[in-house]
Amino acid sequence: MNTTNKNTLLKTPPLWGRLGGGFLCLLFLALPLSAQQQQELRLTLDETITLARRQSVNAAVALNELKTAYWEYRSYKADLLPEMSLSGTIPAYNKRYNTYQREDGGYSYVRNDYMQMDGALSIKQNIWLTGGTLSINSSLNFLRQMTGGDPDNRNQYMSVPIALTLNQPIFGVNTTKWNRRIEPVRYKEAKANFLTATEQVAMSAISHFFNLLLAKERVNIARQNLDNAQKLYEVAKAKREMGQISENDLLQMRLNLLNEESSLTENESSLKSNMFALRSFLSIDDDVEIVPVLPDSVPEVSIKYEDVLDHALRNNSFASNIRRRQLQADYSVAMAKGNLRQVTLHAQVGFTGTSHNMRTAYDNLKDNQIVQVGVSIPLVDWGKRRGQVKVAESNREVTKSRLKQETANFHQDLFILTEQFNNQSRQLNIAKEADRIAEKRYKTNVETFMIGKISTLDLNDAQTSKDQARQNRISELFSYWYYYYQLRSITLWDFANNCDINADIDRIVR
Repeated sequence: MNTTNKNTLLKTPPLWGRLGGGFLCLLFLALPLSAQQQQELRLTLDETITLARRQSVNAAVALNELKTAYWEYRSYKADLLPEMSLSGTIPAYNKRYNTYQREDGGYSYVRNDYMQMDGALSIKQNIWLTGGTLSINSSLNFLRQMTGGDPDNRNQYMSVPIALTLNQPIFGVNTTKWNRRIEPVRYKEAKANFLTATEQVAMSAISHFFNLLLAKERVNIARQNLDNAQKLYEVAKAKREMGQISENDLLQMRLNLLNEESSLTENESSLKSNMFALRSFLSIDDDVEIVPVLPDSVPEVSIKYEDVLDHALRNNSFASNIRRRQLQADYSVAMAKGNLRQVTLHAQVGFTGTSHNMRTAYDNLKDNQIVQVGVSIPLVDWGKRRGQVKVAESNREVTKSRLKQETANFHQDLFILTEQFNNQSRQLNIAKEADRIAEKRYKTNVETFMIGKISTLDLNDAQTSKDQARQNRISELFSYWYYYYQLRSITLWDFANNCDINADIDRIVR
């Protein structure tokens, strides 16, 4: 589980901000006026999340992964059902010389010229209780001797109206039985992963949305600061002419003006970069200008760690992942033990008939029985198979230890995330109040500077505090929403509506 450090919220590299921003500005100025006119699209946070879930690349990837898991599970379910198949050869023609051993032991070549056709219909069923297969077969073979023999008896038919066949491993691992235990858990894990992925798409949308919102706010701050710096510089020049401020203060005001011009250029470049990133994520045309709307409210929820843990263990793919890996480790041990010796039973009972024409090939049927037991037991393998069992058992113990540690980490990370979210509501309220106070302090300092009661250093400090407080408020708001959807992605629980996050999987994958 990854938690987000709100102090590292989405920074634009300075070099790219300068070089990329300058290039984009030149390109923008070179475009004709009609191309510069963009459509404006105002997006709230909820609308951004909805668009991301519907048309982002991340959402498409999650859907295709779900479809893969769905059809793999359907294939597993199909293996448990009877399978009917039709096979045949129509026709096979053979004209060649074959070796023939005479009574005196010598060999000669005999010309063989015949045509053959055959067809078979079979129904096979896997027996999950024993791991064997049971099949019912019906077949018909036709052979026509093209040369030699009695012309009236050149056609030969052999029919097998019904044959019941059993193939049963005696000591081998029952793969069908293990699949019945593993595959449903794997599919449950895949469904939970899909729901988690949709919430993670929302988390990515939140990051892009607040990236753009913060970049836009920085541009607004830079424009306001530039406007204020120009006015203050004009006032400072008048005061300098009257001897009310020093040359140093006037130069400082001029430097502030230049810095604000540079800051505006850099922030405008960052805004365009973040605008492009959000448009690309949401698959929106480049001629659309997105205007993010600052969320005016947040869900007022108080979350208990015990409830979060209960929802996570019931809904999250982590629990299914733990169970699946345990089963797979046990299956590997069973496979290794099953390879120590192999005994297979093959039995077939049925009826068969032969004739020179097809109509009478089903008359006077005779029984057809086969019983075969195959044995494969290594006498001297220098401990190779025993070693494979020990390796599988050791790997199972390693898996158990890892799963135990992962479970402890899961609980710890979930506890930390819950505490972070619960504390974030207070942090957001503090940031709102700090933003209000910093804005009021700056306005007061501007008025005080006008009458010469404070220095430029005090004014610059007030401006820096105002800008930082405004950006910190947006950052705290971002952290709140990010933590909220991160908890949703882990628990698959809608805390606002007090219900599970579900989806109609069958409808989605079709």
